[in-house]
This record gives sequence, structure tokens and C-alpha cells, in this order.
Amino acid sequence: MRTIQFREALREAMTEEMRRDERVFLMGEEVAEYNGAYKVSQGMLDEFGPKRIIDTPIAELGFAGIGVGAAMNGLRPIVEFMTWNFAILAADQIINSAAKMLQMSGGQYNVPIVFRGGNGTAGQLAATHSQSFESFYAHVPGLKVLTPSNPADAKGLLKSAIRDNDPVVFLESEKMYGEKGEVPDGEYLIPIGKADVIKKGSDVTIVSFGKIIKVAIAAAEELAKDGIDCEVIDLRTIRPFDVKTVVESVKKTNRCIIVEESWPYASISSEIAYRIQKDAFDYLDAPVLRATQTDTPFPFTPNLIEIAVPTVGGVVRLVKESMYLV
Repeated sequence: MRTIQFREALREAMTEEMRRDERVFLMGEEVAEYNGAYKVSQGMLDEFGPKRIIDTPIAELGFAGIGVGAAMNGLRPIVEFMTWNFAILAADQIINSAAKMLQMSGGQYNVPIVFRGGNGTAGQLAATHSQSFESFYAHVPGLKVLTPSNPADAKGLLKSAIRDNDPVVFLESEKMYGEKGEVPDGEYLIPIGKADVIKKGSDVTIVSFGKIIKVAIAAAEELAKDGIDCEVIDLRTIRPFDVKTVVESVKKTNRCIIVEESWPYASISSEIAYRIQKDAFDYLDAPVLRATQTDTPFPFTPNLIEIAVPTVGGVVRLVKESMYLV
């Protein structure tokens, strides 16, 4: 095991896959000469050259479309968006081209492409630069949606995404690029579609994903002081969603809290709650509850940011509410 930064884990995944398969290449704004906006691709231009580490114009729709065409013709592109907020401009290429091409071509064209970049809230960047896009893309059949919460998952999931024959939306957090964590040595892949039970427990299940899972973990630690034993599940893959792991956990704990960074309406937590009531209704001793971002555009001022996203105290309160302790 080695302790490395989140950005280094992503770099290792891409570098290893590019060494392994000459069809893999990286393209995006400032990924080459500038070493990436968040230094994820640092040094990769020196090793692979400008034909495989490609700087693009500031034109997300254009270079996303080039990536889709390249994937249809046998290459395996990694398309980096400086932020997923900018990728809204490329939604037509991702949703109408990449996601639908396999079906619309009658199985003649796979689109093995990874779209990746920064996602979610990142401090005082205001409403148009602080959005979480998990439910936006998970709504679309034909796309796989992944969101790692630590460096080990970042590396293992990204390697699996690059090898996958379907288009993958890979959502990273801008706040996590500098965070450190242990990553296994050698070849390391995490299967797409498998959640991680990061803490076992018996009283309540807490489900989360991405950087907000830190709030879930901290809440579980706080609740342990009161003798409440939480099981914490990191989804890792949003689509396909590991229903079995979540349902089996709820059958054991009989309660579930979902912690999500995005808005509540038509969210990932909505889908999880539906699947739990469908597949584990008879095991529930309380309604499924959730902590989400407020149903408003994300604020700019620090005092409003503090109340816009899920907090440890808020999750603690929901757990106690589900146990009828408040």
C-alpha cells in the first residue's frame, strides 16, 4: 500500500492504461502543456507525446464529439472536462450520441469512452459552478455513472471505466484532488456496479457516495458515542446501482438514511428509497430518510453554504429520528 493524492491515483490509472493499450488517449482543455487544470495529467505529455495527450480549444461540445467519433472508430478516448458544469455544453454529444449509439446502430458501434472531470460543490464558486450531476446522467440509459470517494477507488474505478466498452461518466470532486489515501500496489481494479460496505453496523444503514460520504462517516462516529451502531455503504457506482448490497443491509438494520450532495427532487436518493421500499418493505421499522442539498441554486456566501449541504449534525438527527429517539 502507498499513500498518494487523489489526483495522483487518477494519473496512475490513466498512465497504466495508456501503457497497456495504445488505443487509449487523453484530450481536454489544458491537459497537455499545462499538465491539467488540477495537475491530474502532470508529466503525461512528456511520456506519451502530443498525439495521445491532446490540448483542445475551449469548446466542450466540439471535443466531446470528436471523442465519440474516435470511440466509434476503435479508439478509447478519455475526455477531461475542467468541470462538469462546463460539460452541460456537451450534453448533446454525451446523451444523444454516446449513450444511444449502440442501440441506434443495431449493436454495430460500441462507444468505449470515459468522460471525466470535477463535479459538485467546491467552495465559493456560486450556483453555476457548484452542481452535482449524478442524477442528471444516471437518468440516461446507455451511460454508466461512477463517483469515487477516495484515491483507491479513484484508481480502481477509473481503470475499469477505461477498459469498459460502454460510455462512462466519471464524476470527481474538485475538493478532493489534493486529498491523500492508501492505494494498493500493482494492478488494481474495482468492478463497476459493486458498492463498498466501509463500516458494518446493526442499528441503521447510511448510504452515500462521493465526497459527501465523509459526512456520513463522521455522523456514524458521532452516533457510536451514544451506542448507535451504523452501517455505512459507499455506492461508488451510481448506475448500475448495487441494489443487492443496500437491500441486504436494510434487511439487517431495518432503517436507512441516504446522504447526497445534490438536490432532493428526482435525485439518486429518490431512486434508492424507491428500491428499498420495493425490495425490503417488510423489513423497515421506520421510513427511509435522506439528507440532501437544499432545493435551491447553490449559494455564494459562506454562511448560506454551511446550511445548504448535509451536515454531521443533520445526519445524526435523522438517524435518531429513524430510531424514534427524538
